[in-house]
Amino acid sequence: MAEVKYKRIILKLSGEALAGSQGFGINPPELKTVAKELKEVHDLGVQVGIVVGGGNMWRGVTGEKLGMERAQADYIGMLATIMNALSLQDALEALGVATRVQTSIEMRQIAEPYIRRKAIRHFEKGRVVIFAGGTGSPYFSTDTTAALRAAEINADAILMAKNGVDGVYSADPNKDKTAVKFDHLTHMDIINKQLHVMDSTASSLSMDNNIPLVVFNLNTAGNILKVVKGEAIGTTIEGD
Repeated sequence: MAEVKYKRIILKLSGEALAGSQGFGINPPELKTVAKELKEVHDLGVQVGIVVGGGNMWRGVTGEKLGMERAQADYIGMLATIMNALSLQDALEALGVATRVQTSIEMRQIAEPYIRRKAIRHFEKGRVVIFAGGTGSPYFSTDTTAALRAAEINADAILMAKNGVDGVYSADPNKDKTAVKFDHLTHMDIINKQLHVMDSTASSLSMDNNIPLVVFNLNTAGNILKVVKGEAIGTTIEGD
């Protein structure tokens, strides 16, 4: 543990990270790759919590645009995160990593309900905990879930794993060639500059609880391990 910077983390993993190049659903090779990288981190003794999104299956905003009531659309998205969580659990346990899935929507047949003290006990016993179902309420993103769970379990940092983006830029680097990458920012910078690293609720929650964020490229092999060890990759966002 002496070689790691963060001893208890929340990894925010998008649903798209499990879809890979196919762009939708769950791509088994991508799932296995993510699981292997998480095992490397877990084997160092790091306590790993994961908040997984559901964008590879469903997006609440999309449902709303199709005329569906927003709350109903968001609940469908929560179910999508649970499917992703169960898939990730299976991939991790195939590698010998003990896991528990905790859901904010009770589903006793397939997962535990989210209980803060129980989650912390799982960490202490060396289990990876996957938090699914978002916050359990509509109108809140899985970014907000990551910030909320990180505050509740006293995580050392939130690791924001991005697809094909190696940090935070002043503008979209795919559209603006003059975009500048930031190595360090404050939480207030994110809000004032409207950099959209995470939604405003999640940003405020992270700032209020002084939780560091590291934004990095998930698609580069070994990056999760590098971030945990404190290597200077991506963008680090901290208090003033």
